Amino acid sequence: MDAKSVEEFQEQIGIKFHEPSRLWNAFIHSSYANERRMSKDKNNERLEFLGDAVLELVTSNYLYRTYQKESEGKLSKIRASLVCEPTLAGCARDINLGKYVLLSKGEDMTGGRSRDSILSDAFEAVIGAIYLDQGIETATKFIETYLFKDVENKVLFFDAKTNLQEIVQGEGKGRLKYVLVGEEGPDHAKIFTVEARLGENVIGTGSGHSKKSAEQHAAFEAIKRHKK
Repeated sequence: MDAKSVEEFQEQIGIKFHEPSRLWNAFIHSSYANERRMSKDKNNERLEFLGDAVLELVTSNYLYRTYQKESEGKLSKIRASLVCEPTLAGCARDINLGKYVLLSKGEDMTGGRSRDSILSDAFEAVIGAIYLDQGIETATKFIETYLFKDVENKVLFFDAKTNLQEIVQGEGKGRLKYVLVGEEGPDHAKIFTVEARLGENVIGTGSGHSKKSAEQHAAFEAIKRHKK
């Protein structure tokens, strides 16, 4: 176990583990464990499984208490926007979790450290580790700190392309299209830039590690501009 990394991360999130090895396990991606022929219970998948359940419970409880007049359907939609892969990956980036994740050499070289799926899984694994070590109260506080800020924008971003399409159709402003205007970086870590356009007017610009992600960011930017 790299005690320095574990200590550094604990200071970063403000939680001191009783058993630091639990946090260390949350960092271990399956590719790293396989490369080093570690037993399967040493990677972070079991902690991810537990963290996913804790996240679902804490988020559901928060939404039930916060949005008391909303329907079950609306609450489910908000929850989906909060526990989806891009949102959790964003939370992982906020705490620089990618720096600590342990990957195989191949996974690391092909951009795994910045991949949404790996980051979101690791974030759930950290939640699982916190719950095991500290209990539900500390896990809840951690989730509230990093996930429940700016909920409105997270909901808008989750379904940004659909929301923007509805705005455009409702106002009869023409045909919405997304245009790829840039690609940067090596093949395994490309950054795509997309413009959302109405006719030839650029109404939003976004970037991401996939064209789909870039389009979503462009739509979100367009919605934010529209709301001003």
